Amino acid sequence: MSLFTDPRWGEALSHLPDYLGNHVRVSLAALALGLIASLPLALLTRNHPAPRGILLALASIVQTVPGLALLALFYPLLLLLASVTLAWFGFSFSAFGFLPAVLALALYSMLPVLRNGITGLNGIDPALIEAAKGVGMTARQSLVMVELPLALPVMMAGIRTAAVWVIGTATLSTPIGQTSLGNYIFAGLQTQNWVFVLFGCLASALLALAVDQLLGLLETGLRQRSRMRTGLGAIGIAALVAATLVPTMGRSSQSYVVGAKTFTEQYVLSALLRDRLQAADLSATARSGLGSSVIFEALKAGDIDLYVDYSGTLWANQLHRTDIKPRAELLAELKTALAKENITLLGELGFENAYALVMPRKRAEALGIRSIADLAAHASTMSIAGDYEFFSRPEWAALQKAYGLSFRTQRQMQPDFMYAAVASGEVDVIAGYTSDGLIAKYDLVALDDPRHAIPPYDAILLLAPMRAGDERLQAALRPLLGRIDIATMREANLRASGNDANSSPDAVAKWLWEKVSNR
Repeated sequence: MSLFTDPRWGEALSHLPDYLGNHVRVSLAALALGLIASLPLALLTRNHPAPRGILLALASIVQTVPGLALLALFYPLLLLLASVTLAWFGFSFSAFGFLPAVLALALYSMLPVLRNGITGLNGIDPALIEAAKGVGMTARQSLVMVELPLALPVMMAGIRTAAVWVIGTATLSTPIGQTSLGNYIFAGLQTQNWVFVLFGCLASALLALAVDQLLGLLETGLRQRSRMRTGLGAIGIAALVAATLVPTMGRSSQSYVVGAKTFTEQYVLSALLRDRLQAADLSATARSGLGSSVIFEALKAGDIDLYVDYSGTLWANQLHRTDIKPRAELLAELKTALAKENITLLGELGFENAYALVMPRKRAEALGIRSIADLAAHASTMSIAGDYEFFSRPEWAALQKAYGLSFRTQRQMQPDFMYAAVASGEVDVIAGYTSDGLIAKYDLVALDDPRHAIPPYDAILLLAPMRAGDERLQAALRPLLGRIDIATMREANLRASGNDANSSPDAVAKWLWEKVSNR
């Protein structure tokens, strides 16, 4: 079966109205906000060199910040602002998804609009401006009737560039909770679904091309005073705006939102939770690809309703605890601490997905390495790879402190790629996950942790504060508690790492429910 006859193209197409509509909405809102801010600033500073230089320098600095980092920075800033407005004025707002994405993307759009706006206006022949004054035009009349029409081609070039930048960068808004065409790309990378990756890239490129051409048509119509061209461009833009309404049509306002982090297991579990809610006649959608801190804060704020987390992650990252306690005691303390924030720990799913240092079985046996303590003696000559979070997490600091680990090099990479990298010898050791089926697939071994530097990582189901008393929700989810053992989860993760239609998170979630329900 070739890539282009893969049935997953149909699955990708089924998500297009939701993903495309949200992508268009956030992109157009950001571009509009960027224009509202940039054009007046260009007009105000065009004849003032010092403010103009400072403004362009600041806009240039924004462009040097990676798009994903800029998007991520707005989330904690807005969370802080929301807490301040709640304390001082008695109201709050959602810092999740749409708002941080719009603000970050609007900043990204400003440089080309500012630069081309100032260049276009300052590039007009001074004799034309003097002629306008000579016929009695006021400064405002000269600006509207002479300068702006003459500067329009250069200004529109900046706007078109900004539109393309915004549409491309909007694909990076998935980790902060904004649904976009980036959902295809992030999900595809995590589950090795290259159909989704290709579909997302093509859809984003085609959308950017379409918007660029529509803006070009609008520009030509205005410059040539062609009503037909102007009308066609305006109709096209209006059609895109109308497309943003598609995701909201027919959607229940009571829909539950299931969150998921950025790796395969989370995609499978979020699909399973969504399916269980829908089977109980509860409307539910999944919001995937969220970072560990973002997803917890989103749950606290009520932007998502439920998700699966891991006891060790919450113990180290949210409670900032460095001591390691027995599993039952840790879970009890964690449940009490979460309850103080009105978060419900509904129960454990039945398996543990802990961080573990993993290496090829044959090499470990050849070097006599059975535990992390054994590894420490060889670490200085080895390389290690981890996911995007691992080396900044408390668990890594705890491992270094407990075993004195010091590797020759550290690398970060997408989780599924780590396993192929260590199996092929590209790296010597990886920070893997104990429930990952790829450990068996590549004949790897998870090293023992005799000093218990890594806490227990039971998979636990968390509910948002507003769902604490939701009996229908909890009743739909209780059949999953304690029913998924480690062997079943490993097999599910291995299935999800395949490259066919049966390996999609939705298909694996259905298989997982059959296994659970038949016990």
